[in-house]
Amino acid sequence: MVVTPRNGAALPHYIAPYAAYVLVLAAPVTLVSRPVAYTLAWTATAITLWMGRHFYLPVLRPDRAVPSILAGIAGGLAGTILWVALKRPFYPPGGAAWDPDVFWARLVASSTVVPVFEELLFRGFILLGVMQWAAARAARMPDPLGVALNESSVHDMPAGSWTPLAAGISTVAFAAGHAPGEWLAACAYGLLMAALWVARKDLLTPIVAHATTNAVLAFWVRASGQWSVW
Repeated sequence: MVVTPRNGAALPHYIAPYAAYVLVLAAPVTLVSRPVAYTLAWTATAITLWMGRHFYLPVLRPDRAVPSILAGIAGGLAGTILWVALKRPFYPPGGAAWDPDVFWARLVASSTVVPVFEELLFRGFILLGVMQWAAARAARMPDPLGVALNESSVHDMPAGSWTPLAAGISTVAFAAGHAPGEWLAACAYGLLMAALWVARKDLLTPIVAHATTNAVLAFWVRASGQWSVW
């Protein structure tokens, strides 16, 4: 279904948490220590998520919360195995250990705010936006991109909607935010998160899965010493 754009105010709210997190962590260590940078990034991201809460897609269906959480945990454990298997060939074993304060600061950020804003953006807005753009082009509407960038369009899409093109573009966009050596793992992981969105028809499942993966991966590299995989 194609919806005529009503306003395009949502896009900045989907991008702002991602941008805040990346920009704060880009600060040189000479200006701010890594633990402080992660704390500031968490704070800035949490604030932007709160400010944009009225613009986001619904995260869960109340009657499906517990099954979605359980499915997310299972998907996150599978995703951890997938990530490690596909990333390890591109990085030497071992790697320099993170200082405890940096480790815990990154663990908290990566397993709380990061899964929320990444899944809202990539498996939510971008995936559904690509579908809206493609449908608007097929209908020969004068401004298909405007349709895709309008929050009212993606909110009108049924939960779990997808097409191969939408899943592919959202996955590539997700992978682009990672280092080149992580691209294969990130693409596979992005497709797994998209599959959870399709199967469970809510964003809670991929959010929980993403949080589970990030937390389990952190503890695994700390226990195994395979710091290069994190």
